[in-house]
Amino acid sequence: MKLTLLTFLLPATLLAEVSPSFRQDVMPILFRAGCNAGTCHGAAKGKDGFMLSLFGYDPAGDYHRIVNDIAGRRINPAMPERSLLLLKSLGKVPHTGGEIFSTESPYYRTLLDWIAAGAPDDAQNVPDTTGLEVSDERFVFEGKTTHAQLRVFAHQSDGSKRDVTNLAIYHSNNPAVATIDENGRVGAAASGDTHVFARYSRFAIGASVTVLKADNFVWPNPTAHNYIDKHLFERLQKLRIAPSELCDDETFLRRVTLDLVARPPTPEEYRSFMADTSKDKRTAKIDALLADNAFADLWTSLWGEQLRIMGGGYAPDATHIKAADAFYEWIRRQMRQGRPLNEFVAEMVNSAGSNLSNGPVNLYTMLVHKPQIEPKALAADFSQVFLGVQLQCAECHNHPFDRWNMNDYYGFVSFFTGINRKPGAEPREKRIFWDTSKPPASHLVDGRPMQPKTIGAVEPVKYDGDPRAALAQWLTSPENELFSRNLANRIWAQLMGRGIIHPVDDVRVTNPPVNELLLADLAAHLVASKFSLRSLVRDICASRAYQLSSTPNDTNRRDNRQFSRAYLRRLRADVFIDSVVAVTGIPRGMGNFPEGTRAIDYYPRSVGGTEGPNFGDNVFKCLGRSARGSVSSSETKTAPTISQALHLSVGDTIQPRLGCNGLLQAYVKGKTPPASAIEELFIRCLARKPTGEELTGFQQRIPEPPATPQPYEDLVWALLNSTEFMFNH
Repeated sequence: MKLTLLTFLLPATLLAEVSPSFRQDVMPILFRAGCNAGTCHGAAKGKDGFMLSLFGYDPAGDYHRIVNDIAGRRINPAMPERSLLLLKSLGKVPHTGGEIFSTESPYYRTLLDWIAAGAPDDAQNVPDTTGLEVSDERFVFEGKTTHAQLRVFAHQSDGSKRDVTNLAIYHSNNPAVATIDENGRVGAAASGDTHVFARYSRFAIGASVTVLKADNFVWPNPTAHNYIDKHLFERLQKLRIAPSELCDDETFLRRVTLDLVARPPTPEEYRSFMADTSKDKRTAKIDALLADNAFADLWTSLWGEQLRIMGGGYAPDATHIKAADAFYEWIRRQMRQGRPLNEFVAEMVNSAGSNLSNGPVNLYTMLVHKPQIEPKALAADFSQVFLGVQLQCAECHNHPFDRWNMNDYYGFVSFFTGINRKPGAEPREKRIFWDTSKPPASHLVDGRPMQPKTIGAVEPVKYDGDPRAALAQWLTSPENELFSRNLANRIWAQLMGRGIIHPVDDVRVTNPPVNELLLADLAAHLVASKFSLRSLVRDICASRAYQLSSTPNDTNRRDNRQFSRAYLRRLRADVFIDSVVAVTGIPRGMGNFPEGTRAIDYYPRSVGGTEGPNFGDNVFKCLGRSARGSVSSSETKTAPTISQALHLSVGDTIQPRLGCNGLLQAYVKGKTPPASAIEELFIRCLARKPTGEELTGFQQRIPEPPATPQPYEDLVWALLNSTEFMFNH
């Protein structure tokens, strides 16, 4: 009897004189060797005249192409060792991929045995892989221990389990911290934490790796404010990273005001907060800001970006300005009323009717700006926004880095195939409805109709007419962790500068959370609060984690993902513009919007259609606001650029507002002492008093008394162009 790599864990009673299995023995070797990868024969058009399905999503098709396509070319049962399939793998004939393995390799022996047996196809009842298991879910390297073995097991549909360590493909998320070789051997490289992954069949599984340096680390035992700190500090202690100290009151006031109401604190708010000696003044300030309508308006803006709200004058794409306004104002009402986020989303999913009078129905006009509904594009954007899952990767093949397969993709697309739009009572109006005559999506491989099915489910949903009610119920259910974790992660990222899963809209097995327990508890508290946005924001802002200083210590200087200190965050374009207006008191006009409109209340409007990137006002393009060309979180740019520096130096955002709406002239006319004026401007711009060195330096440059406001204008220009003003810290 010939034993293959995958049979040695089977019970002895199941072993029989059988040839290697095509699906269980041969295809895993092609996967392991990279033959069906996208850069080789798994490419859309194959390679060098030979094509395989990407990562083996179509076994029947692969068998046909190997055995029956151009019969006798690739397989030679009469002289197995002369088969082109083997000669190519040995590099004995010209092969773009070169030599894959030698005649001594067990992979070669398995392929040879299969061909010698006549290259048979499998019976229909071959067990399928249903999941993976690893020998260790976490590795901790400390001291002299530098290597460990990861073993991978495949669970089969018949209940068996097989060791596939030698058939899996491995990679490390950060080889600078930990490596993993082709045999699953994990090695420590440098101190830090990361994950290593194994891929087999259509599944991927990971294990966390922590590498600790030998030192005399002493945990400072900081006080935890709430459950967030408990999880964060447990993780930091294991990694031997000490969190920074608490930030001072001035820093906290500016940080939380910018984060919650999108502007810096006023001088009056500053003095009131600094004079308050109560122990709970930070919590009181959080509650006051959460009650401000500006908090709801900021989150309206954030949702508007995610949902790609844009208004145009071109009616066929159903995104007319009146429709965009209806959608935007509906979102604003939900945010101001504190409506539970699951109800907010469910109403959009279930909506139908006029895009002009029924705001939430514009979910189906704004996500994809097209004259007609495109179910595939709509399904992909819907999944990315509400679940954080980029499901579109499974359209043409099983997802290479996650658990989703083509059945998941086409079943999910079928929730949107019946959505249609028809003309309304006036040219600008479109009415959204479910067309029961539309068939479900067809599977790409065999063309079979795929009934609506939620991702990860085995069976389709039960529905009568319109399946979106079932979709909304599943999506927003408290039991749907994909939904609650996605919301919790996005809220955390907005306040902390990066997601626990980052990017926030790339949730997959191979991009795990940096702190699983923290994310799980945030999601659990969101569900327990009945999906209250304000409740979770309050928890985060009240945590010690949120209130940490941005000043690093010796242990956390290199940390950029464990939240051991506050990360510097450049202000969003709209928040920056509103902050400049708030400081100077001089408004900035927003094209096609009423006078006094804040930048956070502005969404792009254009005369023509809305397809493609659209900034509306070009200053938003310069400062990196989302172009709303897609639902991707990367649409919002936070990296500083040369064009930004030039614009802020001489453009129309800061320069026309240096007069501070008469304040600087009042300093001159009232003969305000320069020291007092300088302190007032620092408080107004940076929410802090100047240091002694700063005060002395500026006093030397401002005559007493100044004859004109020019010296103060120069000071305001310097403060508004400073890194400290441009960043939340």
